[in-house]
Amino acid sequence: MELPMAKILGFVVVLTRVSLFLAIVPIFGSRTISMRIKASIVLLTSIFFSMFMPTVIKLETLTVLQAILMIAAEAIYGAALGLIVLLIFSAVKISGKIIERQMGFAMGATYDPLTGESADALSLLLEMIFILLFLSANGHHLLLLILAKSYEAFPAGTTPDIAVLTEGIVTTGSTMLVAGLRLAGPLLAAFLLLLAILAVFARIMPDMNILFISMPLRVGLGLLMAGVFLPFVNQFVSEFANWMGKLLPL
Repeated sequence: MELPMAKILGFVVVLTRVSLFLAIVPIFGSRTISMRIKASIVLLTSIFFSMFMPTVIKLETLTVLQAILMIAAEAIYGAALGLIVLLIFSAVKISGKIIERQMGFAMGATYDPLTGESADALSLLLEMIFILLFLSANGHHLLLLILAKSYEAFPAGTTPDIAVLTEGIVTTGSTMLVAGLRLAGPLLAAFLLLLAILAVFARIMPDMNILFISMPLRVGLGLLMAGVFLPFVNQFVSEFANWMGKLLPL
């Protein structure tokens, strides 16, 4: 009876890591995907990894408390990996929010079908385009490869290093902010140039209503620059893969 119990416990441990990881990443964790499809993906993925990935489980000396702690450790590790991927994904949304603040779209929000929360229109558009480009470049294979490498670094049943996971999350958070600012950098420079031009006009013609004139100019400039730099989002997909390889604690 030890062999079946060891296999069942190993499958539960693998299922915990896979389910937490896929529940947090933006694509598989989207609310637009039904729960049946999510459960099927998690179950099939867990069966595959439990059959081929190494496990470190000694059932002879394992107590109930140790089994619970083992499952909790797998949940923490899967959630940490998913959170790192989510933070890297959020760089595109951060850049969209920065641009929208400059355009004056801060008050306009719409429903985000991926998270079920309110989101700005431009950031939602950029995120959708990035996800489509990510999937077209076989990005879902990259997510599965991350899971595979995680079992090589931390086999099922081992205790992950919490300090390494925390450092990876903190580093990813700072990288997300820098990447979002870098993506929005050209548009911020264009808005800065527009403000300088409007300041000159305000000095030349004091009676001109700068606020009234600046709003349509900011919106038009933002849409124009977003259309010009939108094709460059495709380059971020390759950088996204490189960042995940560097930031993930594997």
